[in-house]
This record gives sequence, structure tokens and C-alpha cells, in this order.
Amino acid sequence: MKKLDAKLLRTGFLAGITAALLVLGAAAQPAFASILYAASALPVLIVGLGWGNTASITAVLTAALLGTISVSPMFAFGMALFTLAPAAWIAHLASLARPASEIGGPENLIAWFPLSDILLQLCGFVTAAVILLGIIIGFGPEFTGQLIDAMMQAMNDSDPAMMPDAGAVEQLKRTMVLLLPIIQSGSWVMLLLAMYYIAMRVVTASGRGRRPRDDFPSTLRMGRVAPFVFLGGMLAAFAGGVPAMIGATVCGAFGAGFLVAGFASLHERTRGKDWRVPALVLAYLSSIMLLPLVIPLIIGLADTRRTVALTPARKADTPSTDTND
Repeated sequence: MKKLDAKLLRTGFLAGITAALLVLGAAAQPAFASILYAASALPVLIVGLGWGNTASITAVLTAALLGTISVSPMFAFGMALFTLAPAAWIAHLASLARPASEIGGPENLIAWFPLSDILLQLCGFVTAAVILLGIIIGFGPEFTGQLIDAMMQAMNDSDPAMMPDAGAVEQLKRTMVLLLPIIQSGSWVMLLLAMYYIAMRVVTASGRGRRPRDDFPSTLRMGRVAPFVFLGGMLAAFAGGVPAMIGATVCGAFGAGFLVAGFASLHERTRGKDWRVPALVLAYLSSIMLLPLVIPLIIGLADTRRTVALTPARKADTPSTDTND
């Protein structure tokens, strides 16, 4: 049995404290809640990528324990499920490597877990987490109905003239049942991916990282199985009831994956072009509106691939394992 390294445990413990403080800060500062909550994944990602699984697991357990003591076990469970566990899993996947010869590559190179597979599993993890969270809080028409009623009451108290008619309110309630899971799962995939990107840059700059920093424009794509999952989610979204809510969650998470893959493809396609900067600025500015987002989404759907990063083999690299532990 491998002896636990006290240094790894201390590093993970400090990362867990940092993650818990960020989550507690999100609860105390609603204006910055999304940013602080997403940022809580950073300490776990950094120690996972730089120090390995032992440190990241210690960080998750420490943060969960502090969350339990400070707030409640349910709060800690939600924090671990929604942010910290996905971060630890992403860091674990990113640290996996094996000899390139096992996949038909050169003998002297190491093949790292593909970024496309990391993105695919992130979408699946977020989908499962949002569905489980919905079950715990009792998400459904009644839940969204109460939420909309509270919003309408606040609007009425502020300015009664702005109140929509009853038919519009009922339509909004039906729409929000599907729109909320799409927004929640989609935004969380993009936020966690952004945290992974930042963590990878930090670890690479510190010299702790073994995995080469991925070139997102050329490697950030969805796998070939993802379009079928996305299509299944779209079909389920029209089924009504619980299948529709599950389908909306799938569409949100995997749609976000295709969206970021589409933007990565745009970055790659415009490399070396004189009009690269204005084209990318226009693409990002137009993404504020809903309809233009269809273009990068379609590009992401059309450009599916699985690119493997290769680096020279070193004595410390162990086949098909987490090379940081």
C-alpha cells in the first residue's frame, strides 16, 4: 500500500480551505456568487494537476467538512457534487497518460488523455449533477411556478404598470421549466472549462505540470458520440414532463460543449488571417444575442474530432496512470 505523503495532504488541506472560503464568500456576496462559486474549483484543479489525486481528494474532503460545520451537510453535498468533485475528476483525467505506442504512435512518446474526452465527460458529469440537484430540490413546474410568482410579486411591488398579463405569466412558467436547466447546465460547463484553462496555465507557469498545455483552438472539440447524445436530449425535450426536463439539461450541457468547440474552431480557422481580430471580436459580440450563437454551435457539431497530445517519454511517466501521484 502506498504511504500517504504529508506534504500532499497539507497541500490538499490548504486547497480545500481556500475552496470552502470561496463558496462561503459566494453565499455571502450574491452579486459575485457565480464567479466566486465557480472559482472554488480552481484550488482543487490546481492541486490535482500539480500534485495529483491525493491532494485533490484531500481538498474536496476538507472543503466538504468545512461546509458541513459552517452551514449544513446538504450545503456541503451540493458544493462537492456541483463544483469540487467535477474539478477533481477533470484534474484526474488530465493527468492520465500512456505510451503512444499503445495507440499506434512512436515508441518514445507519451500520449495524454484527449481534451475532447475531458470535455465530453465534463458535459456528462454536469448533466448528472444538475439532474440530481433537481431531484433533491424538487425542481419542476411547481418549483418554477413559485419562482415566477415571487418575481412577479416583486415586480408588482416595484412598478405595477410593468406587470405582464396572466397569459404571458403562464407562458413564462412553462418556458422556464425547460429554460432553467438549459442555462444552469450550459453555463456551468463553460465556467468549469474556463477554470480548467486558468488552472492549467497556473500549473504550467509554476513548473509543476507534466501534461503539456493544450492548444485549445486545435484540440478543443467534442467526440463523435456527442452529437447523438445531443440529438437524444433534443428529442426528449419535446416529450414533456420529466423526460423534457432531463432532455433540456442534456441539451444545455452538451450544447455548451459544442458551442465552445465551435469558437475554438473559429480561432483555428482564422489563424494567420489579416482579418482574424475583427472577425473574432464580431463573433463574440454577436454571441450576446441568441440567434448568432447557432453559427458556432453548428460549427462545433460539424467539427468533431479526438486529438491526442504527445510529449517525450520520461522515466517517471507510468503507463495508463495518474502521473502526478
